[in-house]
Amino acid sequence: MATKLGMMSYFEENGCSGDCGGIGYRRVRDRNLTKPELGHLEKSGIIPLRHLQKFRLASVDGFLTNQRLQFAELFKEGDLVDVSGITIGKGFQGGIRRHNFKRGPMTHGSKSHRALGSIGAGTTPGHVYKDTKMPGRMGGTKTKIRMLRVVKIDNELNVVMIKGALPGKPGNLLRITPAKIVGIT
Repeated sequence: MATKLGMMSYFEENGCSGDCGGIGYRRVRDRNLTKPELGHLEKSGIIPLRHLQKFRLASVDGFLTNQRLQFAELFKEGDLVDVSGITIGKGFQGGIRRHNFKRGPMTHGSKSHRALGSIGAGTTPGHVYKDTKMPGRMGGTKTKIRMLRVVKIDNELNVVMIKGALPGKPGNLLRITPAKIVGIT
């Protein structure tokens, strides 16, 4: 689990550049959690954390209860990871922006400039089919960006740089897992 810090340009030793996202994570004050959450954490002997997440492991050998894991212990520079998080919400959008529909003619008396158009047949079937592409809320959904490369790990600042587009705004909670490669993992 990590927090997105922002996007930046990164130049490698061979001169190649790319967009990278910086990631870090902080603990939370006791007063920012509810008493049931604090009780749950105290029962396990864990420091107050805002988000708890379960990760599936092949075996629990080498892990202790209440062990703090460093990112450098799990991953190294050059590893491929999958990053999942909530995308930026764009609000209610029309068909052109949400589904890349083409607009109608703007001249010659046309009255359907940005309108959706037909959404189905008439009497038969007599209803609109499910999952028809129509205007609605865009963004704000959970997504996973796959096969991103870890560029740099800074243990002093507790920051990780990952090459590629990370979902969400700065401050967004991200889940970083080893990349699932078909046929290998």
